[in-house]
Amino acid sequence: MNSLRDKLTTVLLTTLSVALLYSCSSKDNFNPQEAEIEGEEKAELTMPPNVPPPIDRDHATKLTVDLEVVEKEMKLADGVTYTMWTFGGSVPGKFIRVREGDMVEFHLKNHPDNKLPHNIDLHAVNGPGGGAESTFTAPGRETVFSFRALNPGLYVYHCATAPVGMHIANGMYGLILVEPHEGLPEVDKEYYVMQSEFYTEGDYGERGLQPFDMNKAIDEHPEYVVFNGAVNSMMNDKSITAEKDDKVRLFVGNGGPNLTSSFHVIGEIFDKVHYEGGDHVQKNVQTTSVPAGGASMVEFTTEVPGNFILVDHAIFRAFNKGALATLSVSGEEDENVYTGQQLDRVYQPEGGAIQEMPEEKEREIPTAQTVEERIKFGQETYMSVCQSCHMKDGSGVEGAFPPVAESDYLNDDPKKGISAVVHGLSGEITVNGETYKGIMPKQNLTDEEVANVITYILNNFGNDGGTVTPEQVAEVREQGPVK
Repeated sequence: MNSLRDKLTTVLLTTLSVALLYSCSSKDNFNPQEAEIEGEEKAELTMPPNVPPPIDRDHATKLTVDLEVVEKEMKLADGVTYTMWTFGGSVPGKFIRVREGDMVEFHLKNHPDNKLPHNIDLHAVNGPGGGAESTFTAPGRETVFSFRALNPGLYVYHCATAPVGMHIANGMYGLILVEPHEGLPEVDKEYYVMQSEFYTEGDYGERGLQPFDMNKAIDEHPEYVVFNGAVNSMMNDKSITAEKDDKVRLFVGNGGPNLTSSFHVIGEIFDKVHYEGGDHVQKNVQTTSVPAGGASMVEFTTEVPGNFILVDHAIFRAFNKGALATLSVSGEEDENVYTGQQLDRVYQPEGGAIQEMPEEKEREIPTAQTVEERIKFGQETYMSVCQSCHMKDGSGVEGAFPPVAESDYLNDDPKKGISAVVHGLSGEITVNGETYKGIMPKQNLTDEEVANVITYILNNFGNDGGTVTPEQVAEVREQGPVK
């Protein structure tokens, strides 16, 4: 009996081994260069942050891609515009999705109203210039070439017309995904995020149409580092969205032209990172590097609801140059994963008891004798205490820190500003029609300093003017928070 059972076991294991070997061999033996082309289709292209749907066919096809170059003035930041050179009318250019083994017929069209010739280098192409040599296209012309999609992965494409750096810096880049022939694992949400820099003659936030500054580009000193072509392109009502427990895949690219991105989602850990857009996967990653001209696929699950901020963790680029975006996740709270704040009390290293806040040590603060002095002293306080969140120009950070520039919240009642400084502020407030929900800790400033800085703010940044005195600050400090 045992002998018969042993024989049956051996036969079963042999059969399974052969089946597994055949399965692996079948997959490994797929040759995209020799894949039979069945039928033809026109590729669906999408503007960021959207991605075309996954490819549901199980064969290679002739796939036609039509991409038009358009030169046009576009918004770079509030009050700031820039003449973008675009693939498909957006920065970054339209997302292209093909399948391993496809024969791609690529049509590049240069709009007749454009002023310059352009071409395209697709990093997914095996051929001279990635297609650039075959697509030098004058305004009002169309060029065509074909390539076989041989290598699965996520790739950058960009213009390679001289001066190459200038064409890229003006917005000419995008992503092309070559899906493996067996497809990608199913997820709930996919989004397209691409970082890049802009080198403007004017400083960050300087209003008007800004021209390109070649010297800043050569020195690698951008005024703007942004996601998807503009400051706040994916913030507030333009945030990308998901629901609790969704599996999210981000196709992340870096158009450069110069800087490497340290891509991070605050409050999330990447379950998988296809680093450099290839086959190899790293698990449980906090921050991933995306080189200029490179890409990465990151995947994670949204365990709890809330707003999750996408940043370049070279962090001044995020909060001072524009590399911020928001993933807004809806759904039920899960305190087994994250509770939110459970306690906020005074900490005294000398003992564990809750005590009164310690008395401030006396500091020598000059007393303003005139309104002009108060404004001058207030500027010094603003630059040292306030500008890191509310910005040098008072614009704040959309979705995170409210503006103090042209602020209806402050102009309506300056006592609200005083209260925010001396008592702190939490919960929702509305400033200039936008809702902000966060926490501002109370500041360790004297009544004189608070009077100075609020007076400075009221008399700058396009506000209505006015003067605050130390006596008014003392009154608000004593009466409690002003709602």
